[in-house]
Amino acid sequence: MTEHGYEEVLAPNLYYDRQHNAEAAKILPGEYYATARDMLLVTVLGSCVCACIRDKVSGVGGMNHFMLPDSGQDQNNPLGASARYGAYAMEVLINQLFKMGAKRGNLEAKVFGGGAVLRGFTVANIGEKNADFVLKFLNMEKIPVVAQDLLDIYPRKVYFFPQTGLVRVKKLRRVHNDTIISRESEYVTRLHFARVEGDVELFT
Repeated sequence: MTEHGYEEVLAPNLYYDRQHNAEAAKILPGEYYATARDMLLVTVLGSCVCACIRDKVSGVGGMNHFMLPDSGQDQNNPLGASARYGAYAMEVLINQLFKMGAKRGNLEAKVFGGGAVLRGFTVANIGEKNADFVLKFLNMEKIPVVAQDLLDIYPRKVYFFPQTGLVRVKKLRRVHNDTIISRESEYVTRLHFARVEGDVELFT
């Protein structure tokens, strides 16, 4: 236990980032990580989005990485049935930040991703739907979005330092994104067979 509570991770990939001289956690699709320590959170996004949320006073912060399931039932409603999965991804991260001592009034968010990099969906513009969802969710929760880099056609690598709020975004213009596409496609397949049980309520 620390003065900010405890850490909780979902399938963590911890490593030492030599470029930034910092301990780091790599966040894969469907995962999140929250920490009160001075470390780096990293993810690579295609059509998925990530929210980097922190308490700007204490420095407690975290990152998630998620996608709305491809559902033909809510093509024109980004807050429809499929949004339950996005809401879950957002709420588990925010709830964990509260457990670690973050205060609702101090929260700020930076959001990234939603690129048009995946093909073969029955519903077009899945990246756009992801981007639309995350902005609407944060607006409903009254968490200010202080920076964003959404849509476009390129995958992104995102580096987030919760203690300071610094985010570095690298657009992968010349990198073969087969790994990104296969990783996100596998995640989409998991979403089709997964169920989010019950509702997650936010608490302060």
